Amino acid sequence: MPNTTRLRTLLLRLPLPAVGRHRAPESRPSASPVQTVPAPRVPALSGEAVGLVHPYLVAHERRQEAQRQRVPRRALLLASHGVGIGPRLIHRVEVGRA
Repeated sequence: MPNTTRLRTLLLRLPLPAVGRHRAPESRPSASPVQTVPAPRVPALSGEAVGLVHPYLVAHERRQEAQRQRVPRRALLLASHGVGIGPRLIHRVEVGRA
């Protein structure tokens, strides 16, 4: 029977707060009205004003720029082998007129 009593007291203490001299006394705040602070108004940002850009857009622009730089290089390489394709102006010099 003493084991049952001890078990019952342990189970009853689980949902209750702990007691003892190290436990801080409960202090209830006084019933004062809660003051709300209004949120500051911020104007809506347009898409151009936002500094964040989608990474796939940046990658696409980088690929376009790399291809734009690759075309004259390829034309110079092929011109050195006697193949005349590509732009007529390379580095502001007219080439490919035969």
